[in-house]
Amino acid sequence: MEKSMVHVNPLQDSQNLTIRDAKNADLTALVALEQRCFATDRLSKRSFSYWIKAKHRVFMVATQDEQIIGYGLVIMRKGTRLARLYSIAIDKVVEGKGVGRQLLLALEAQTVAAGKLFLRLEVEKTNERAIGLYQSMGYVIFGDYQHYYENNGDAFRMQKPIRQAAKHNQLPSYPWYAQTTDFTCGPAALMMAMASLSEDTVMEQPLEFDLWREATTIFMMAGHGGCHPLGLALAAEKRGFKVKVYINQPLPLFTSGVRQQVKKNTVEIIEQQFQLRVQQQKIPVVYADFDLNALKHALKDGCKVLSLISTYQMDGYKVPHWVAITAIDDECLYLHDPSVPEQHAAGFDCQHIPVALDDFIKLSSYGKTKLRTALVICKADVKEL
Repeated sequence: MEKSMVHVNPLQDSQNLTIRDAKNADLTALVALEQRCFATDRLSKRSFSYWIKAKHRVFMVATQDEQIIGYGLVIMRKGTRLARLYSIAIDKVVEGKGVGRQLLLALEAQTVAAGKLFLRLEVEKTNERAIGLYQSMGYVIFGDYQHYYENNGDAFRMQKPIRQAAKHNQLPSYPWYAQTTDFTCGPAALMMAMASLSEDTVMEQPLEFDLWREATTIFMMAGHGGCHPLGLALAAEKRGFKVKVYINQPLPLFTSGVRQQVKKNTVEIIEQQFQLRVQQQKIPVVYADFDLNALKHALKDGCKVLSLISTYQMDGYKVPHWVAITAIDDECLYLHDPSVPEQHAAGFDCQHIPVALDDFIKLSSYGKTKLRTALVICKADVKEL
């Protein structure tokens, strides 16, 4: 929802400019500044109050002679190296004095200090001045959204590797789908992979539920069961794709969190059925840790990769969760997450999420048994997996 009144010229009176963290005493001035700067897409007093108190953010104000003349808010996704410039506003009275540039540099520095690698933003396509500033500071356009703002305006998506001197990595085009229930992350991730391989795949709820019925273990710790890697592999193979499965331990996989013996027995029977059917369909299963280099080569060869992760690093809950790996480079691995976890997050916050390679080793290890599993999914005409 980034909004912008930023300007390119150097600051003419920098000795009077102070940039500091936002505090509760700023609330009234922030609301007044928001009212002056924007006619639509305004942050409310309640929102400002929330973000001043929030932990996973960088919230700074620019002051001149103790008067607030600008603010910038960056929000961060837990467990990843991605941050997003959620909103930035500069008062018109300091128009053309470079306050926006100084404020953005300060926001970037604090965001890097918080351990983030990338900063993303959205900017209205008609805001040429702001776009020019962002480009001059190293931000690259990598997507757009139609009718993004309340005034029906379109937005560019921009990104900068704020802790990297390397050139911006071009992210691949990859469809994204938001799971519609708490328990269909596996089907949603598989749908994204299939849709990226075949235009015939329609990412809609009926397919999401079909895949879940075919791949679920029925029971988990609580509520509906999640999807088993062998179940997802069978569902993909049924729809004409070639699949290879990596599992770093023998079955059963998900019984440790199931307390009732009758439920454990059910899960074990379902896993045995999956295993038998996988053998019958001659789907290759490697009972060993997957190699990130092997997954990287699979992506380069046009295949798609799903991985099970633990959400503990992201939301504090130890829940198994399926994601699609969209790209891997020398420093990061990128994820399409089908879940939109926070009330202030949006769908594009869940796309191409950069995760440092070392962080992913922890992220992709689930439960006491340190389960790690992944699927490589390819078109049917691939000769060998």
